[in-house]
Amino acid sequence: MSSRTRGAGALVALVALFTAGYLAPYLLPTVVGRLSAGLGLTPSQAGLIGSVLLLGSSTAGFTLAARGERIGPRRTARAGLLAMAVGYGSAAATGVVPLVVAGAVLGGLGSGTATAVAVAGIAGQRDPHRASTLGLLSVSATAGALYLTLPHLGGGHAAPLLAIACGAVLVWPFTGGLPTAAHTVRESAGTLGPLPHRRAGAVLAGGILCWSLAQNALWGVSGRIGLTQAGLSEVTVGAVFAAALGAGLAGVTAAGALGSRLGRAVPIGAGTVAIAGCVLLSSTAENLAGFATGEILWNAFYPVVLSYLLGLAASLDPRGRWAVMVGSASSLGVACGPVTGSLLSDRAGYPGMGLVLCALLLLVAAPMTAVARHASGRPLVPGSIRRRGGAPAAVLAGRGSGTVLVPQMGAPEQEVTPIPVAAGRRRAAKSAFRLARPSDRG
Repeated sequence: MSSRTRGAGALVALVALFTAGYLAPYLLPTVVGRLSAGLGLTPSQAGLIGSVLLLGSSTAGFTLAARGERIGPRRTARAGLLAMAVGYGSAAATGVVPLVVAGAVLGGLGSGTATAVAVAGIAGQRDPHRASTLGLLSVSATAGALYLTLPHLGGGHAAPLLAIACGAVLVWPFTGGLPTAAHTVRESAGTLGPLPHRRAGAVLAGGILCWSLAQNALWGVSGRIGLTQAGLSEVTVGAVFAAALGAGLAGVTAAGALGSRLGRAVPIGAGTVAIAGCVLLSSTAENLAGFATGEILWNAFYPVVLSYLLGLAASLDPRGRWAVMVGSASSLGVACGPVTGSLLSDRAGYPGMGLVLCALLLLVAAPMTAVARHASGRPLVPGSIRRRGGAPAAVLAGRGSGTVLVPQMGAPEQEVTPIPVAAGRRRAAKSAFRLARPSDRG
């Protein structure tokens, strides 16, 4: 599953799969809001169902991080898409709460499976940052279009869940571009080798868990903030979300154009600080101007920082193991977000919740920036390769030619064959040497 996937068809398949896997978290506010309104649940109960859905997603990701090398990407991706279609479709077709929960869990497992295959394949690309940027562009555009469409499809909880299920069905044909069998980056090695950058990867996984939790705690209740605290209609809130995701498209495009000019540390650190301010602004909004400004700016910065975090995780291990585990940690944070936001808003109000989440984001910005500064793996562009290590570094980064001649990062050490050297040879005397003459050529 973590083999270096090549070709436009494979990249399209990975982007499509990334879109399907991330669609449920992106539609979380409308899913939670409609569960509450359509099934007569309290906000905390609806948030708990959303958390259970995303918890299934993170569970699938952690499972595949440990065992995904044994399964072919195409088979795994299709199993995930099938679980999404069946799970979300069955949850949309019934109004019985236990059945809705069961369908949401199954759909969440499918979303996590699709996402795990996608991020592992993206980690194997020559330019993981570009591939993850394309995936975020695709899911932002899809979610933005759905936020404009769903308010016109009637109330109830069925519409957003059916949209996610249909997305899984539409992505199925693209899985033909994925490999059928599991290959490793170095098939001849026969073993996976040690997991590199363990301390940095663990810090990054813990940081992105809290990072995702803080943001999705607000994202899960953003619809309620717009409807109750800001006094907006559902159509207006949907339009604000669509505009916010449009700003996310612009942000991802800017991130792709920026590339590595600022490295990874500056976008991750400064971007997280900016997001913290946007979270505080959005949670205290009491009118359309404040709510729209906070949501739009927040969604503009969020995918930018996320693309650099995913690229950083991919650089730590070209086999994609850290990419899958960091992505699963992010999904775990996303899963805990809705119930955290509901509990905090019930007890401290929306402004108090925003203050707590802002402080949490500022706390995790420092360790994630430190990882980006000191433990980043493959460089992002050829310029940084030349500055940091010349041709060997270019080969390690997948930028130079002859990649089979130089082991990738994390490769097992190759055996060294001992060459016996005769001991006790007498050193030749100086008289044994003489100048060469033209007549010696024969």
